[in-house]
Amino acid sequence: MTHLADLNTKKTYRAKVHSTQRLTPPDTDEIRELVLEVEDPGFQCVVDQGFGVLVETTGEFGTSLHHRLYSVADLPGEHDGHPLVTMLVKRCFYVDEFSGEKYPGMASNYLCDRQVGDEITITGPHDLPFEVPEDKETNLILVGMGTGIAPFRALVKHIYHNVQDWQGRIRLFYGANSGLELLYLNEKDGDLTNYYDEETFAAFQALSPRPHWSDPIALDTVMEHRAAEILELLALSNTRVYVAGYAKVSTVLDKAFAKILGSEKRWATRKAELKAGNKWAEIIY
Repeated sequence: MTHLADLNTKKTYRAKVHSTQRLTPPDTDEIRELVLEVEDPGFQCVVDQGFGVLVETTGEFGTSLHHRLYSVADLPGEHDGHPLVTMLVKRCFYVDEFSGEKYPGMASNYLCDRQVGDEITITGPHDLPFEVPEDKETNLILVGMGTGIAPFRALVKHIYHNVQDWQGRIRLFYGANSGLELLYLNEKDGDLTNYYDEETFAAFQALSPRPHWSDPIALDTVMEHRAAEILELLALSNTRVYVAGYAKVSTVLDKAFAKILGSEKRWATRKAELKAGNKWAEIIY
């Protein structure tokens, strides 16, 4: 797992907002796609890396810097010789457990409020655990929740655009509150649907049955419907599992995999094997 405290924040870069657009409708949670233009051409990200955003904050103890890590959603090239990098941001809020007051998330609101031309400070690039396997026959089970789709969008695009003759199966399970929030898998911005014709790729959508009631996303149900294939893939030595999303996804996944394998003990053993073989990677926030 990637920990913010372990990341180097001493080397920073200036970037400006090249473009920003809201991907979700007004009556849903706000998720924006920002394309950043990094001034220093020496800043070079690859698909299995991320970058940090530094936000200056002033509190009762003076001024400090808030650091937040983001995955690369796309690498669209350059503009006037400056590297471009795409990111996803969800405008977040949290409720103080003592006062009950609602506060805006620092980095997410800062980024969602940026306009084209605004400058921000970034760090990195930082290595993320979702490496592109050298073996083209590697099978990938990808599980992304919400903005956790970002690194997998970049990964899948890289594999089918830049890696020739990929033979392994890629199975993407993606969860969101509603079909309107299925980023890169809808009519407006369906980048990942471009790979539906690939023999090795398939994507499965998991939605909340009643999104306005805050019902849980039915990720476990969708995965259990694919139990036979998941069981087959987990039995192979060349299968990797990559997970990205909010903390609750770990509990949901453990429940689903345990049911698919027949018991919690069997899943605990297989998960330990995957981790020991560096075939399990996750970014949980």
